[in-house]
Amino acid sequence: MPDFTAPLHRLRHDRLLQALLLLVLALAILDPRTPVEYLRWLDLPTLAGLSGLLILTQGVRESGHVQRFALHLVARLHNVRALAFALVLLAATLATALTNDVALFLVVPLTLAIDRIARIPRQRLVIFEALAVNAGSTFSPIGNPQNLLLWQHSGLGFFGYAAALAPTGAVLLGVLLAACGFAFSATPLRLHEDTAAAPCLDTPLLAGSLALLVSMVLALQWGYAIPAALIVIAIGILFFRRVLASMDWLLLVTFAAMFVGLGHLATLPFVQAHVGALAWHDPRATYAGGILLSQLISNVPAAVALLHFAPNLTLLAAAVNVGGAGLMIGSLANLIALRLDGSRGIGWRFHAWSVPYLIATALIVAAVLLH
Repeated sequence: MPDFTAPLHRLRHDRLLQALLLLVLALAILDPRTPVEYLRWLDLPTLAGLSGLLILTQGVRESGHVQRFALHLVARLHNVRALAFALVLLAATLATALTNDVALFLVVPLTLAIDRIARIPRQRLVIFEALAVNAGSTFSPIGNPQNLLLWQHSGLGFFGYAAALAPTGAVLLGVLLAACGFAFSATPLRLHEDTAAAPCLDTPLLAGSLALLVSMVLALQWGYAIPAALIVIAIGILFFRRVLASMDWLLLVTFAAMFVGLGHLATLPFVQAHVGALAWHDPRATYAGGILLSQLISNVPAAVALLHFAPNLTLLAAAVNVGGAGLMIGSLANLIALRLDGSRGIGWRFHAWSVPYLIATALIVAAVLLH
């Protein structure tokens, strides 16, 4: 029987969700708005897409095939550093083709499966994977929501926009790969003693989840996220209720609170007045403003807020992609990765790596783009 008290127990210990809910409540009291505005900030298509992706990747994980692939991967890689490079490059490559969120939904469960069979620095790997998908998605106009938004308003073709962002992506990925060499040792991979038995496999669950996952990604591209998510939930109720029962539904609540709270915050007259007063014609203002605002309200809302102020949209795209690092709220992908890991203390460890990474990449990209 499901434990209905588990979400309440987690809520009592989830400081980020508590802070976001307090922000939503405080703004609703101090600056009440119409229900239509709250629905717009809630961004139902994005939430629907996230719910469908979460359900289907949970189905892939429950099938046992991820654990089987993890065993094969560990058998072919001889040390932790090689594993780190493989997972970081896999995450970055998938983010370029499938978007950063989808990449995390595939790579982080693989990392968790490896952690169950071998001794690895799991938290550090998940942190680097979060940074990797932000780096990899920078190369593609459809790699993340802010790129898609700014590409559509830039007037550039697909390859022209990709070429404009390529130097930023190269810096983000290059610095991350260099950091991998220092962050992970060449310690041999060792299996846990209790992992000799192969996992039970549910191939029909894997096949169905993968087929629906491809359909979900296509539905997101074509603008049918809500009906696609409803179909996924209906199929889940009929055929794989255990997957729905094991879902992290509080993760969706966290995203909803972030969308509403930060969306409301970005529309306050005080915020709008100060944003509009900056000299956006100066490339330095666009670059620094995009990074700093991403640290306050996340990079997608920052791109939306600055879209009509900054004349150089590819420079703004570079700024908000760089700004995805730093504080965990800088990118939705960071929150997804940390919640998929779910272990205590990962937030502080994320900042110990991410903040220096932001400083280094911001300075190098500035030297490349603002010379």
